[in-house]
Amino acid sequence: MSKSSWKRAGVALTAVAVVTGVAGCQDGDSKAGGAKAAGPGDVTKVLTAAYEKTSAAKSAKVKMTMTMEGAGADSGTAELSGVQGWDPAVMDITMKGSMLSAGDPEAPEQIRMLMLDNVMYMDMGAKQAAEMDGKRWMKLDLKAAAEASGDKDLQKQMTGGLESMNQDPAQQLALLLDSPDLKHVGAEKINGMETQHYKGTLTFEQMLKANETSKVLPKEDYDKLIANVKKTGLTGYETEIWVNGDGYPARMDIGMKMKQGSMTLRADYSDYGAQAAVQAPPAGETVDLFKMLKEIGQAGAEAPQG
Repeated sequence: MSKSSWKRAGVALTAVAVVTGVAGCQDGDSKAGGAKAAGPGDVTKVLTAAYEKTSAAKSAKVKMTMTMEGAGADSGTAELSGVQGWDPAVMDITMKGSMLSAGDPEAPEQIRMLMLDNVMYMDMGAKQAAEMDGKRWMKLDLKAAAEASGDKDLQKQMTGGLESMNQDPAQQLALLLDSPDLKHVGAEKINGMETQHYKGTLTFEQMLKANETSKVLPKEDYDKLIANVKKTGLTGYETEIWVNGDGYPARMDIGMKMKQGSMTLRADYSDYGAQAAVQAPPAGETVDLFKMLKEIGQAGAEAPQG
């Protein structure tokens, strides 16, 4: 597989992580308190009610723009659109943009990404299929990879991450409710809808504490993660949410600033409850990324030295 193809696969996986969990994961029942819809001045009640409605919807259509600036060759924009479900966690998303092409003129214009039963599938395009015996879908079963490794800690991390990948705009509402400076900005029209605008900030430590995966990390790994993030200069997340008249998030913005650049995410949601029916590609049209990497590693180990 070419270097640019590996990079596209990496960008696609990053995008999957963004869609399924923009900034962290949280226990689905943490903010459910039976709150009713309230006026824009009662921030906590409004966002709690929005959280409950969105959780119950279980799916929505999403259009997202992810922009990286000041990061050199990694800078660019990715646009994603499709349907996302969060109970169970499924998605059918198409991605395009400069981050996908990675400067390769022969790169596909877009990549379709599916998620079903904790397995990711990425349509790498016709050109890449020619390098994979005509198979254009790349499969990545993270849970199987972790189990095959025999590493108990890795299994806990991967399994915990997959279980908490049941992420959705409701979870971002739950996280925003933990912000110490949560406030109501005002009324705004978004995509033709009247909405109420809210914003707040969270430190990286606050976000990580809400992440289910962090709870299964050994203390040594947890401390390393904190130290590595601090090296990037990431101090926290700025989150803004616009709630429409029906009590659902119409738009969500998340901003992150680091030493090597900044990332901004804008997600517009609609059609809550839209069917998120996803079917896995035929097995004969898929290449298992984990098996491929394992075979490459074995071939390297068996190659004559010197």
